Amino acid sequence: MANDKVKAIRIEAPGGPEVMQYVDVELAPPGPGEARVRHAAIGLNFIDVYFRTGLYPQTLPGRLGLEAAGTVEAVGEGVSEVAVGDRVAYAGRPLGAYAEVRNMPAQHLVKVPEAIGLETAAAMMLQGMTVRYLFRRTFALQGGETILFHAAAGGVGLIACQWARALGVTMIGTVGSDEKAALAKAHGCTHVINYKRENFTERVREITNGKGVPVVYDSIGKDTFTGSLDCLAPLGMMVSFGNASGAVPPFSLSELNSRGSLFITRPSLFAYIGTRPELEKSAADLFALVEAGQIKIDINQRYALADVARAHRELESRQTTGSSILLP
Repeated sequence: MANDKVKAIRIEAPGGPEVMQYVDVELAPPGPGEARVRHAAIGLNFIDVYFRTGLYPQTLPGRLGLEAAGTVEAVGEGVSEVAVGDRVAYAGRPLGAYAEVRNMPAQHLVKVPEAIGLETAAAMMLQGMTVRYLFRRTFALQGGETILFHAAAGGVGLIACQWARALGVTMIGTVGSDEKAALAKAHGCTHVINYKRENFTERVREITNGKGVPVVYDSIGKDTFTGSLDCLAPLGMMVSFGNASGAVPPFSLSELNSRGSLFITRPSLFAYIGTRPELEKSAADLFALVEAGQIKIDINQRYALADVARAHRELESRQTTGSSILLP
């Protein structure tokens, strides 16, 4: 099999959306342990921005994208996880999902159930498995808790609203507009706080009768960090899993002590799906809830892969809601 020419996004240097180039690249035949996947759709996630700007470094010239779904076109030597013709999806390294076709380590691919479309699969793997580890592993919700979740109308947030409802958890969500508040409520968020009009820390204290919450899930970072700590009950856990507003600045551990022996963690999805059994279990839990109708994936933005710069601009300026996909 000869090398093929395919369209993909490359960056020569970190920077703004303009550094992403839509170019022809050579794709070699799949090597040992690899499968060639023709993408039907590619997931757009805020972590892509971190790699583009250099907040998360990579070797240059660089690639972008950690999530997609498509069909297996060829497999390399020793591949047993998937076969030619399988509908598959993935969320994880290596970077390079921003492409028409790519070779992917087969151990990172999961088969997509027939009841789930490939666009839906591309829009939900990274965000859905993120909610799964947050709610089932990092702080294992039992049902009955009241939690705080920032950015409740984003892609991760809307899945979290529905998953919390399925678990019998009271979710307090923060959003930046009345439209986003309505969206979060419609998806199962019990209390919604518009942080542009209200002090979210004060409102959380009001809602919980001064007790605070046992856990805060915070993907915003710098702008919400201290306020999030102040929402926690004694022995509560701060789960800082993103930095949409910038990285959390250094802080003194005594801040945790003075607020009541708090816990803090900075997790990432990829540590939680680091083995094949963990990946399969995580994906199966997500697929089951989607197939049962308990979680609906809202694809509210679709962009051509060639228009990826506009997609990044709208994502960074918080114009998007729900999930976004790129179409090759």
